[in-house]
Formats: sequence, C-alpha cells, structure tokens
Amino acid sequence: MHKVQDGGRGREQEEVEIRKEIWIALCVLALDQVSKLVVSAFMSPGDSVEVLDSFLRLTYVHNPYAAFGIAVGPPKLHFLFSSLALGVVVWVLLRSGSGLQRHALALVLGGALGNILDRLRMGEVVDFLDVGI
Repeated sequence: MHKVQDGGRGREQEEVEIRKEIWIALCVLALDQVSKLVVSAFMSPGDSVEVLDSFLRLTYVHNPYAAFGIAVGPPKLHFLFSSLALGVVVWVLLRSGSGLQRHALALVLGGALGNILDRLRMGEVVDFLDVGI
C-alpha cells in the first residue's frame, strides 16, 4: 500500500522512528559529556588504568587532531571535516530503512556531536577509551 493510501500512517511511523533516533543520539551525547567530566575529575591527562588486561584501558588524553591522532590542519579545518562527516551520518540515517542500521548511526551521531561540542568548547577532544588492537 502506498503512503497516500494508508492515510499517512507511513509518514507518522517514519516520524516516530526519527524521534527515536534523535533520543538515542541525545542520550549518547549526554553520556559522552558526563563520562568525560568524570574522567577529567578523577584522572590527570596521560593517566592510564587497565580495565581488561591490556585490551581495554582508560587513558585520559586531550586530542587536538582528527580520528586516531591524524593531523588535518588548523582547528577550523577539523571543525569543517567533523561537520561534513556529521552531515553524511545524518543523511545516511534519514535514508536508511533498517532499524538496526538507524540505531547504529544514531549512536555514531551522538558520539560525533560530543566530539564537536568538545572542539567548540576547548578546541580539542577529550579521549579516554584505549583499545589495544
């Protein structure tokens, strides 16, 4: 049945799904910021604590660079690239039909928003999850 034939229920369902993804992203953003506040309150930059042997550590660092410490130029360029990546995530999320894919993208979106907020406030990102790969 076409969306017009179902009296707009398809559109209403789509709006409900988008609201779910927004809530997921906002919850992740809140957890991101609270966890960074907790880490910065109890650790000093450079401190590291093993959580799961050498596989997972909490290592508190301030990262002025892009993902994985890659330098891409001045801070404004970092912000531009982050904003573009954020736009791509939103674009893909809005076009995804899969609930699982949408939820995963909402998680990424929340984390990306947290990092952009860090960059706007401090000019760098607080990182603390250190996975020994």
